[in-house]
Amino acid sequence: QVQLVESGGGLAQAGGSLRLSCAASGGTYSTYWMGWFRQAPGKEREFVAGISGDGSNTYYADAVKGRFTISRDNAKNTMYLQMNSLKPEDTAVYYCAAVKRSVFNWPSYNDPTRYDYWGQGTQVTVSS
Repeated sequence: QVQLVESGGGLAQAGGSLRLSCAASGGTYSTYWMGWFRQAPGKEREFVAGISGDGSNTYYADAVKGRFTISRDNAKNTMYLQMNSLKPEDTAVYYCAAVKRSVFNWPSYNDPTRYDYWGQGTQVTVSS
């Protein structure tokens, strides 16, 4: 059983930056594929970024490519999402998620139903 706790959300101005963290406990962290998802009011949860267990492979949604960077520190059991050039449309609750997949490529990286563990979410609000 893996427990995930997000932190780092808050209020930012358009063009600003925030860094989210996701601390994990339980399980062998490096064997888990990790992802960031977000959900805005009235919208479905959507994929933001994903990273393989060893951190060597990453995926991004088109909406954040070039602005967000996902990374992980397996020694600290922590994943990060560096968010730059923030836009008002990035406003959402951001969730980290995990699934036990020791693979470099995983075709289902952007499907939230394929993840087994979720954090409680952290609010990100971007003002214009």
